[in-house]
Amino acid sequence: MSATDEIKARLDIINYIQQHVPLKKSGRYFKACCPFHSEKTPSFVVNPDMQSWRCFGSCAEGGDIFSFAMKYHGWSFTEALKELGKQAGVEVEEQTPEQRERADYHDTLRGMLQSAADYYHEQLLKTPAVLAYARDRRGFTLETIKAYGIGYAPEGWSHTIDFLKQLDYHEDMLLEVGLVRRNDAGRTYDYFRNRLMIPIRDERGRVIGFGARALSDEDQPKYLNSPQTALFDKSHTLYGLDMAKRAIRDQETAVIVEGYMDVIQAHQAGFTNVVAQMGTAMTEHQLKLLVPRYAHKIILALDSDAAGQNATMRSLEVARQALQADYTGKLAVDMRVLQIPGAKDPDDLIREDPKLWAKGVENALSLADYVIQSEITSLSDTSSVQEVTAAVHRLLPTLISSENKMFSNQNILKLESELHRLKSKLRIEFNVKDLLRWADEQIRIDQSRPPRRAEPLPSSSDEPPDFPPLNYDDAYIPPDDEDSEHYHASTPQPLKSVLPPRYRSATAFCEAECLGVLLQQPDLLFQVNRRFRELADTDNELLAGPLVEFCHDDFNQGEYRQLMMIFQQALTQDDIEPLPYVQAHVDPALLQQVNTILAGVMEQLRPRLRHGLSADLSIVMKQAAHVDLKSILFKYSLDLRRHRLQREREYLSFLLMEAQ
Repeated sequence: MSATDEIKARLDIINYIQQHVPLKKSGRYFKACCPFHSEKTPSFVVNPDMQSWRCFGSCAEGGDIFSFAMKYHGWSFTEALKELGKQAGVEVEEQTPEQRERADYHDTLRGMLQSAADYYHEQLLKTPAVLAYARDRRGFTLETIKAYGIGYAPEGWSHTIDFLKQLDYHEDMLLEVGLVRRNDAGRTYDYFRNRLMIPIRDERGRVIGFGARALSDEDQPKYLNSPQTALFDKSHTLYGLDMAKRAIRDQETAVIVEGYMDVIQAHQAGFTNVVAQMGTAMTEHQLKLLVPRYAHKIILALDSDAAGQNATMRSLEVARQALQADYTGKLAVDMRVLQIPGAKDPDDLIREDPKLWAKGVENALSLADYVIQSEITSLSDTSSVQEVTAAVHRLLPTLISSENKMFSNQNILKLESELHRLKSKLRIEFNVKDLLRWADEQIRIDQSRPPRRAEPLPSSSDEPPDFPPLNYDDAYIPPDDEDSEHYHASTPQPLKSVLPPRYRSATAFCEAECLGVLLQQPDLLFQVNRRFRELADTDNELLAGPLVEFCHDDFNQGEYRQLMMIFQQALTQDDIEPLPYVQAHVDPALLQQVNTILAGVMEQLRPRLRHGLSADLSIVMKQAAHVDLKSILFKYSLDLRRHRLQREREYLSFLLMEAQ
């Protein structure tokens, strides 16, 4: 995948344009007044399905996310590529001739796979027995067969090879994409033979591989997928996403099933928000394909057999770990589980009774209900105290993983109620106090684990002496309009009053403090976003709005606002630590600001200390490093949010007065 393709896959054009233009939803599209010319009636339209924009006014222009960024900012394509690459966390380098050649080669491979898909589809339509199998045994209509390009790989050892060679594709290319295999004697043969062929497409609808089903239950394996190639990685692919993404976005819900047959059958029945995970369990990469770009709710509807239930539990655990490791809180999602009755798979259930499937989706169990039910039903009359306690402890990490403490406590009460109901069977009694105590212990255990990007902890010899904790809360913060000339070094002043002028504004000081904490402990941003969600409680409009996350919009100082934007970009990539990323990508003019912020407030005071006192500064600074940074960040982030709301309220008042 080229850098431009990867950027387009990671950045949603709606989210990007909304940073610059106030879009409003209008049916399937989003509208606004065109930012490129003056108008009163909105003519600027963004299509989320095509990831494109167009002005239907005097501009009469349009394009993709790159063309918008170039026109809006006046960038060249190279500049747009670099800037969008930063936001997407994609390392963008000027392509060498070899890299351009490789990208063109991958396009050729995708074209070859599309030719193979067309060939298989034509063979299906020409083979009555297989066409009857697809329509009668699999239940697909002719319209569905054509829409999804379902095909047939003929029985024989070289049909695919012969066809693609006629189109001047080299045998090595067929080997590279998995259409052909080579035996020990060096002879090549078709990998797919006498099988129903399902083209597997990426999010943009390009064929990247195939899934193949045996035509009889005696043939093994029943399902055969393309091997992993430069184009196809099943852990990074969701089958059907190209066809389902619009419905998922509209409903904000994605239903994940196990196989491509389930997806096609669901779409044919009108349930078009269904995709398949292409593996035994959902992966973090697959989760990020859906959240938050398309879905805010995910329903797992895997097979009801033992393998399917194990896959469900593994998928839930992957999702829980991904959500907890997400610094920015953008992966917040409502996870649910659809339990299919009668040990059927979704394909069979939908064909037998579509209404039962719709009811199952509507009544899908919450994550807490499902895991409690799964664990508790596994206990028997002979379960020991240790076995029951172990089951409870296995449940706790999932039950307390909610961002809202009220929901976590509600989950604990559900567990207590279930245990109380089974008290006579288990002959063991738990009360909610025990469960809450264990939950608190689990939280402390989770918080004691080092974060994914944490700096190494200091050795015991570096522990500071037992000084009273530093407290900035009582320090005087001058108002925004206070003149720096009122300060004199000879006059005793509170701590903050002797700082350089740029720190004397209340908002500027808060912004510097927040950036300093976040650059040292990036994972705290996730906890700030969690706190904001708790404050929003169950207000759906607030939770879905722009105020749910702490971001660069909460910063008013231009230099700090830009630093926060770069910090947010740093969290979207995993190649290097956030601080080195910020230092490498920040404008050279702002690099000194980063160093100043990192030096900390106490370091600012070193030149102002009287002779002899600077020797004690290192001790004081060590003590400052052990201040509860999370509490400091919570306090100042809320202060910044208050200032932001005040600014926006004043601006709206101005607009209303102007309109009147």
